[in-house]
Amino acid sequence: MEALVAMGIGALTAGGVFLLLRARTFPVILGLTLISYAVNLFIFAMGRLKLAAPPRIVEGVAEYADPLPQALVLTAIVISFGMTAFLAVLAVWSRLASGTDHVDGAPADGGAVPVPEGGRCDPGAGDSAPHPAGDAHLRGRIPSGAPAPRSGAPAREDDR
Repeated sequence: MEALVAMGIGALTAGGVFLLLRARTFPVILGLTLISYAVNLFIFAMGRLKLAAPPRIVEGVAEYADPLPQALVLTAIVISFGMTAFLAVLAVWSRLASGTDHVDGAPADGGAVPVPEGGRCDPGAGDSAPHPAGDAHLRGRIPSGAPAPRSGAPAREDDR
């Protein structure tokens, strides 16, 4: 039985890590959910599962199930549900803001966000001149093919 539980935890963890390494937001959310399931199963199994044992101390019963792992798993289920809901809303917002569901905000056509001539993309790269669009291009605020705003001007009104 222990080997079966260990293989289940391993399969959930492996599937979760595989999905976390995908480039789209929905598989990443599923991967985090699978990893939370694996952690819940691990915590529950660490409580030394006992069959037909009451979860509280009763007179005349020699063995009882430890209620602490059950309480921890119940709490973890509620927290992981809230985290999954938050990540789903964050993914929808990111999709609407960037126009793609790629985790790093790359354009849907696979191209890079355009950088104007003479601009720098790395904010910590030496003493080169600042990017004409500020840091808006780092947040994916400049659509592909759009001209960069004037130097010092924000890319959009909500960047002010």
